Amino acid sequence: MVRYCPYFVYLINLFNFAAQKFYINLNTNTVDTQSYKTISANSATVNKEWVVVDATDQVLGRFAAKIAVLLRGKHKTNFTPHVDCGDNVIVLNAGKVRLTGNKMTQKQYVRHTGYPSGQRFTTPKELLERKPLAVLRHAVKGMLPKNRLGAQLLKNLYLYEGDEHPHQAQQPKQINLND
Repeated sequence: MVRYCPYFVYLINLFNFAAQKFYINLNTNTVDTQSYKTISANSATVNKEWVVVDATDQVLGRFAAKIAVLLRGKHKTNFTPHVDCGDNVIVLNAGKVRLTGNKMTQKQYVRHTGYPSGQRFTTPKELLERKPLAVLRHAVKGMLPKNRLGAQLLKNLYLYEGDEHPHQAQQPKQINLND
């Protein structure tokens, strides 16, 4: 009987374990690779769809978060962070979103004209009267990346005040975000 040093036995067991773990066939010296790979989407392989959602009586922040997920493409299996793989979202009745509590009068949007003492404040109530679509666009923009990709994603958002939209040729599918 041949006696091996304990360290040599340890190395043999380690090699056998590694062979099992990485599927190394000891007879042929080949490695069986796994049958799947991580798929990264690019502009050629991305599948963009058109969807229509209705904003009537939806809470502004929750609704904007769901739209941002659709625009970003995070609901898709081939989501890639640096690629525009989201859908084109058409929002009908965008001016009919609601805010909870006293946010309609107490929340303030701040902007600056660029001149000294040029800081201007406005409430959602005033903004809905002047520009009904700006409140929802501002909320969605705040939930997208702050870079060129975010600007590109925001161009996939189409807001309309009424029930009609000019995108019938794209055959958008109606979805309910409350489900």
